[in-house]
Amino acid sequence: MLRVEGLTVEVGGKEIIHSVSLNIGVGETHALFGPNGSGKTTLLMAIMGFPRYQVTKGCILFKGEDITRLPVDERARLGMGIAFQRPPVVRGVKAREMVRACMGEREDGPVIDEMAIRLNLGELLDREINYGFSGGEIKRSELLQLLAQSPELVLLDEPDSGVDLVNIALVGEMINELLQKERMRTRTHAGLIITHTGHILDYVNADKAYVLLDGSLWCQGNARELLASIKSHGYEGCAVCQK
Repeated sequence: MLRVEGLTVEVGGKEIIHSVSLNIGVGETHALFGPNGSGKTTLLMAIMGFPRYQVTKGCILFKGEDITRLPVDERARLGMGIAFQRPPVVRGVKAREMVRACMGEREDGPVIDEMAIRLNLGELLDREINYGFSGGEIKRSELLQLLAQSPELVLLDEPDSGVDLVNIALVGEMINELLQKERMRTRTHAGLIITHTGHILDYVNADKAYVLLDGSLWCQGNARELLASIKSHGYEGCAVCQK
């Protein structure tokens, strides 16, 4: 589904990501751990194609196609979607209108209302996007847009950040739906989840995980084992691993 080969990324002329390689198969979910400032969000933004994040070396392949130089909108049309860590407030555009745009030709008013109710967002559909929303409401609004888009590759930047204990199970349930976790052998969607705390992994199973330190991948392996190691020894313990 996604192959990143030797990716080096600059932001404002400063190199942030150094020769990162990873491979996510069809139907797989991978997690990315790392301390604040390690480059996790930069990597996700570069994969999605935001122009501020300049790829200087390496390439990104999606379903076998080199998308390294494609703009964001074309990547979205190919089947990639992202939920931001800190999405902006959009004045003048109602949440319902954004969800309708994400659904495209599949737009269906009753379906939009049904999805919003499932995410406890029914009363927010006709408000401006993220204006006055709580942190948890913003995260659920992002998931609502992704559910409407139904991308084949789901990129999630800290979906558990700012979500209270009451709603994190709901967020996990919706992510599982996005990733088709209920489908065993016929799953076609894949995902890459950035998590600082690892809380979301109590609700979403990851097939593999990586640790990103100072813009480089240092460790990779079983997600729960890596998380347990981080909790016991900190990220510094990963620095002794071989890349």
